[in-house]
Amino acid sequence: MLLRFAACSAVVIAITTGYIGFLHVNPTTVALTFLVAVLTIAAAWGLKYSVYTSLIATACFNFFFLPPVRTWTISDPQNWIALAVFLITAMIASQLSDKARRQAAAAENRRREVERLYAFSQQLLIKDNILELLNELPKKIVDEFSVSAAAIFLASRQALYYSDVSAHSLLSADELKAVLARGEPSVHTERGVAFIPLRIGVRAVGSLGLIGYVSYETLEAIGTMVGIATERAGAVEKLSHAEAARESESLRSALLDAVTHEFRTPLTSIKAAASMLASNVQLDDAARSDLVAVVEEEADRLNRLVGEAAEMAQLDAHQVRLDFESRDIRSAIDEALRDLGAVLDNRQVEVKVAPDLPAVRIDKQRIAEVIRHLLENAVKYSPPDTPVHVTAERTGKYVTVSVADHGPGIDDFEQSLIFEKFYRGRGHRCIQGTGMGLPISRAIVEAHSGSIAVISQLGSGSVFSFTVPIAGPDAVE
Repeated sequence: MLLRFAACSAVVIAITTGYIGFLHVNPTTVALTFLVAVLTIAAAWGLKYSVYTSLIATACFNFFFLPPVRTWTISDPQNWIALAVFLITAMIASQLSDKARRQAAAAENRRREVERLYAFSQQLLIKDNILELLNELPKKIVDEFSVSAAAIFLASRQALYYSDVSAHSLLSADELKAVLARGEPSVHTERGVAFIPLRIGVRAVGSLGLIGYVSYETLEAIGTMVGIATERAGAVEKLSHAEAARESESLRSALLDAVTHEFRTPLTSIKAAASMLASNVQLDDAARSDLVAVVEEEADRLNRLVGEAAEMAQLDAHQVRLDFESRDIRSAIDEALRDLGAVLDNRQVEVKVAPDLPAVRIDKQRIAEVIRHLLENAVKYSPPDTPVHVTAERTGKYVTVSVADHGPGIDDFEQSLIFEKFYRGRGHRCIQGTGMGLPISRAIVEAHSGSIAVISQLGSGSVFSFTVPIAGPDAVE
């Protein structure tokens, strides 16, 4: 402050010395030069410095430039008028310039606050999880608006959220709750503390406390935005829970339907055949053989269903021991094709294995089982006159095996469900199957540190792919 007063004095002295020693001009020019200096200081530093400059400039103007010079007396009455006009003009100009400076500073502050509010509103849209949003909001307010501490109280959760540990003692829960109950802001200028309700329209949903200076308008804007953001996040969370519950119920119904259907179908067939055999109806040898064949076939099917369920349970519990060996993936593909000789019948299967594929670290029997399940699916769910494609290629530290068909495809919703136990496509439940092949395949592949996925487009077929790590020095850790 003293340096600025000294600088004001130096400016007046410099102007006076310049005009006395070097430039000889009339008093009007001197007065205008002093006035420019006063206006410049008012714009740069404020009113008190410009008033000080006006006073010492008036004194110097009188002493050095109004006749008789170097005296405080003024001989010509017109000079008294000139001196008074100069002083009044300097004072008024100082006030106007200082007012313009303050208005410009206020406008700049408002611009910065609007920018901060915009940046803050953008951050509020990032989080949809209500708990994450509430835990981060006080810290975001502190960072964006340069306040010391912040706290939020939300009525729906009856919980407090602070920006840091120190805010607990500075912003009391009782004051936050009292502001919510009254629905009116509470500003304590002497303490530098402000409390404001969080509003959605006219309804208060919580309260906000700040330590530090923020304009009242900005404080209200923050309160409104925080209230809207918490309500939005809460609504999104409820919608997500409702959607998850709906999908869970849909999946549960599908699983229950699949399990019920798959167990009842063979049991019904066995019971019907057994009843016919036990009845007094006269059956010829061919009919009797057909009924016996039905019993055996459905018993095998039931046994396979129970076996796959038991295998799935063992894989889930990690109770299956895998015999890892360094093997050629082609050997597992060939074994799967041999096992499915009767199932494939005359179906064309095109096998394309990339040349010079490295050996993979696998349990050959289990990986052959995965390929067998994928081939069975491809055969079941694609027209009999279309080929099935099996490919194997290297992708980084893995070998990727793919089985592609020309079936009806799988929609996006079902692609996330087909690897669940017992789940079968909504449009294909009439096709015989247990719904366990893909879950078993996924469990086996994941036990090999690999992954399995499907890419499908309705009407264009599906491609099931899984990865297994290569063996040797490039093996996956």
